[in-house]
Amino acid sequence: MRIGVLTSGGDAPGMNACIRSVVRSGLAAGHEVVGICRGYSGLLAEEFFQGEDSDGRMTLRSVSDIARRGGTILHTSRSQEFRTEAGLRKAADILRKHEIDALIPIGGDGTFHGAVALARFWDGRIVGCPGTIDNDLLGTDYTIGFATAVQTAVDAVDKLRDTADAHERMFLVEVMGRHCGSIALFSAIAGGAEIAAIPETPTRIDEIIRLLHEFVRRRKTSVMMIVAEGDERGGAVELQRQLQELGCPYETRVLALGHLQRGGSPVFHDRLLASRLGGLAVRSVLEGKTGVMAGEVGGRLVLTPFEETYAAHRQVDPEDIRLLEIMAT
Repeated sequence: MRIGVLTSGGDAPGMNACIRSVVRSGLAAGHEVVGICRGYSGLLAEEFFQGEDSDGRMTLRSVSDIARRGGTILHTSRSQEFRTEAGLRKAADILRKHEIDALIPIGGDGTFHGAVALARFWDGRIVGCPGTIDNDLLGTDYTIGFATAVQTAVDAVDKLRDTADAHERMFLVEVMGRHCGSIALFSAIAGGAEIAAIPETPTRIDEIIRLLHEFVRRRKTSVMMIVAEGDERGGAVELQRQLQELGCPYETRVLALGHLQRGGSPVFHDRLLASRLGGLAVRSVLEGKTGVMAGEVGGRLVLTPFEETYAAHRQVDPEDIRLLEIMAT
């Protein structure tokens, strides 16, 4: 078989480890792996990996020593053309032209929406791998890149705590997560933050103000608040304004980590998860599976239909919310 692999949407640490796993698993089984550059946009432009062969084929050497690198050697993008029926038909024709039998897209919900749409016009097998820092897909406990993004946020919180203590300030640290508060909540617990504002729960300014006054009474000299970008109050800057209007007892500063969370060398958990899921995707393709995402649930490797992975937004565990409240007391 000729198996195509691409990365699409936002980059995530561990994507390279997943590419490496797909390539080496495919070659080990006696098949060819073709690298498609720049996601679905690159597929439409017929941009293939440029290695020892000019037809996009990837070798063992192509993926040597890439597991430790952030980003993606295949690059990534988003494509408006691919969202159209004409674009989907064109993509299917290109896959047939290059005799690609199966496709392994690595990305998030947008990538899998695209895979479902493509399957209407192409009869090849498609098995995806969840590469997104948001951890917002169902069908896997963790997505590739999430652990590294949390570690990046925790490192930032650790450093900010030093200056917050020195100046007796409150920092509002904004992290990614439009619909899912996993990064914010995990970062808050692991980083020792006192408050987290996430999309899954209402952010009550009056209650936060009462809590802050209690911290002052207890002579707490600094406060860290982690804010998911998708919080209903509008993000860290807007939260800062509302807190100040209601008499926040601390001097406040805002830091938005933004795309910093996407970069960096992946932590071991992301490398291991990516390797496992890339291997599972290849095995599944060879077994005739299609229209599914490779995931890991409760330590078991599982396959979930694409439509079910984005049917609803992942909800954070209420016990983790309670844990943060206890740790912050």
